[in-house]
Amino acid sequence: MANNAPPSSEQDQKGVSRLDLGAALGLVGAIVAIVIPISFVLLATYNPGGFFKFVGSLVEVTSLLVLAGAILLLLSLFIYRRSFAALRKVDDRFLLASILCIIGTIGFLLLVIAGAVAAGNSSSLVACTQGKPSQILSCLKSGQPLGAYTAIAGFEFVLVGIFGLILGLLSAGSRFHRGGYTAGGLLYGILLLAAIGPFISLLTPVPGIEYVVFVLPAVSIAAPAMVLIASRSLFEFA
Repeated sequence: MANNAPPSSEQDQKGVSRLDLGAALGLVGAIVAIVIPISFVLLATYNPGGFFKFVGSLVEVTSLLVLAGAILLLLSLFIYRRSFAALRKVDDRFLLASILCIIGTIGFLLLVIAGAVAAGNSSSLVACTQGKPSQILSCLKSGQPLGAYTAIAGFEFVLVGIFGLILGLLSAGSRFHRGGYTAGGLLYGILLLAAIGPFISLLTPVPGIEYVVFVLPAVSIAAPAMVLIASRSLFEFA
């Protein structure tokens, strides 16, 4: 039976308000860093023409979008971590989630650096990739190896952070009796698994990867949306 009572302690209230803010930032960040760039790449791959061709302008705009989105996602994970840090003062289950989110935050910082490197070398990347997105990381390795290895390390750290986010949201669902938090945690789990395929495709071509790419935008929006719904439902009873 759901408990409709609002968060009672000060730490609970802080935790829920920060979950709400983290989810809002995550939703906007997902649209900017994932949904729009993937849409651009799919259009350039399957229906090229005009702006949507693998030329310098598209790569530069896409890199800038990923960079801006990564900053928003960094802030989102930082706020999520702040939420778990508040909640761990009243519930030890949030301790591990808070620690793992710190690692994920470092990962997003590394991805921001890698995105800045890619945006600054868009012309050389276009010439090297020759319209094949799977070659981006290899080309970055040959031209800017520090940027490439920064991206790889950042992605691995982000995976750890997302795992921490999953643990924290599942714990929040249990503590506040909100299915939205649990659903958000499960959707972030799907996002975690789905993100691995496209990243591997940057290292080597992966057959059928386009089907996974179609899943990423939907899940990246649905996960923070569920967290928002859960948090707002708690505010209604405050």
